[in-house]
Amino acid sequence: MWLLAFVLPIIRLYLIGIKVLLYQLFNKSFPLPAGNCEEEGVAAVKKIQEEQNEGKVEFQNIDLASLKSVRQFVHKFKDRGLLLHVLVNNAGVMLVPERKTEDGFELQFGLNYLGHFLLTNLLLDTLKKSGTADSCARIVTVSSATHYGGVISLDDLQGRSCYCSHGAYSQSKLALVLFTYHLQQRLTSEGFPVMANAVDPGMVNTDLYQNLCSPAQLVKQPVAWLLFRTPAQGASTSIYAAASPEMEGVGGCYLYNGRRTQSSEASYDEDLQAELWRQSCALVGLPEEGHQAE
Repeated sequence: MWLLAFVLPIIRLYLIGIKVLLYQLFNKSFPLPAGNCEEEGVAAVKKIQEEQNEGKVEFQNIDLASLKSVRQFVHKFKDRGLLLHVLVNNAGVMLVPERKTEDGFELQFGLNYLGHFLLTNLLLDTLKKSGTADSCARIVTVSSATHYGGVISLDDLQGRSCYCSHGAYSQSKLALVLFTYHLQQRLTSEGFPVMANAVDPGMVNTDLYQNLCSPAQLVKQPVAWLLFRTPAQGASTSIYAAASPEMEGVGGCYLYNGRRTQSSEASYDEDLQAELWRQSCALVGLPEEGHQAE
């Protein structure tokens, strides 16, 4: 039984990966022009400043594996009294060995999901104030095709009974889709001008794959050169969700390659969405309704 729980997530994840690669072989990337680390963020800001004479851009660091860091970031942001029209939840790690965040959460669940859950909830009041009936604020959360193989273990979200890096990653990505749908349902029922969508960037040639097993690492480089998306191509659907007029007033969608796509059957389970939300609030110290002014 233990072996089955460990092996099945690995098989599911690699089968999904093959399916995505076959899709990318025969389908062009959604055409939009275009870090994970502080140096990359600063470099990106400098490049934008050099290319643009108008507007203002800056970089602020946040560690999504630390609830304290998330709260500190939100506090500093709100102190400036700025509006917030777009929030893109995109940070993540993949297939890491079993590790814990400073708050004691399994790393992939803690960083990929809980950090974004807390950040979004703490910024929600600002997003609600920033959106209007004609121009909604937007929340874009980056999941992946691996969510199709994800299983939410409500009685063991931290994977303590049997840790499998592949299963933990898939679970974190499914959690993001469940969170997005439940968040949109809440926003709609309350009548706020904020739209939440989940996006799938496809398989993108980044450092995210550094924890693949050795045989997969050997195959990855030539396959990535032929079939993986570039980072700019991978970002295209997120940009579409964040800025396209076609997505004005549209929420609760799963987008892949610039199109609305069916997510996994489990992701539409409203009872699962609500229970995951409840447990997530308890884990990060929010009231059960989620939103909390910072």
